[in-house]
Amino acid sequence: MQEKVKEVIEKEIRPLLALEGGSIELVGVDDGVVKVRLTGACAGCPMSQYTLVNFVEATLMERVPDVKAVISVDDSRDRFGAREICY
Repeated sequence: MQEKVKEVIEKEIRPLLALEGGSIELVGVDDGVVKVRLTGACAGCPMSQYTLVNFVEATLMERVPDVKAVISVDDSRDRFGAREICY
């Protein structure tokens, strides 16, 4: 299932998020729950929860029937551009 989720993210979801300066990383899939990290303009955006549920989750649940939910794994370093200096 992880490969199918990855394919949908790469071919359908990421390109549309990129139009608005955002992106998405697949963190993992565990028992039907897809864990993602929204990055770029999506990281910390006030509409990111709406995007996660109404676009990312809806698309994945439609294309991959075994997906039960999609959750965001937030990394506060992304909000401040500190990923390169904080480990």
